[in-house]
Amino acid sequence: MWRRAGRIRLHLAEITVRRVRRPLGPPAPNATFSASAPASSSFHHCLGPFRDSIGAPPSRSISTQTDGGDGRECWSCGAKGAFLSCGSCRSVQPVDPAVDYFRIFGLDRGYNIKDNSLEGKYKDWQKKLHPDLVHSKSEKERAFAAEQSALVIDAYRTLSKPLPRALYMLQLEGIHVDEEKTINDPELLMEMMEIREAVSEATDSQTLGKIQSQMKRKLETWSKSFEEAFKKRDFDRAVEATQRMRYYERAMEETVKKL
Repeated sequence: MWRRAGRIRLHLAEITVRRVRRPLGPPAPNATFSASAPASSSFHHCLGPFRDSIGAPPSRSISTQTDGGDGRECWSCGAKGAFLSCGSCRSVQPVDPAVDYFRIFGLDRGYNIKDNSLEGKYKDWQKKLHPDLVHSKSEKERAFAAEQSALVIDAYRTLSKPLPRALYMLQLEGIHVDEEKTINDPELLMEMMEIREAVSEATDSQTLGKIQSQMKRKLETWSKSFEEAFKKRDFDRAVEATQRMRYYERAMEETVKKL
């Protein structure tokens, strides 16, 4: 079901320097997932779009450390303790591979996060790191700003939704979730098929709203299951919870598209 990977660090090649204008506001969390392996049961053929997106988000190479940047010196003024930007001269710093997403938002590692804990900090960082706001700086610092801004955006998208956050926490533990794994639970697959039919046949927003509320409750149930399993370090149960969360999250997205 899953394998334990070695200690991994932030792959800077994924945070490429983009010469594009980035929005200052929080990005819409990316919840579109790649297709899973071909189904082995006739149930999977009937699932349609729900089956098409049950794969996990692309694996990120990430750090398992939380204290990597506390003693860094600012490359510009030499001040100690420089983080994403220097508190003394305000110069944007190069990306530190030892910094995890929780630390970017000043949070302890934990699954239960309040939305307002992310959005405010996200906006604060983008005011300091957004490439458009450092256009008068050196080419070196503009490159740092583009990398840091991309990192903060990715961190926000990952931590702002339950499923990507759960998968990220497993990665921090060195656990790789098999993205090609398909659940062969006839009861669950039948439920998804029935939901798909209900969404397809719904003709008013009230009916779609009820389906969406039902899927939200299911997602919350498995989200709590993940949190409990993770706290107990029962990683088999935690991985199973993320797989089921994928189905219900996708079902919610399908209802939103039709609303």
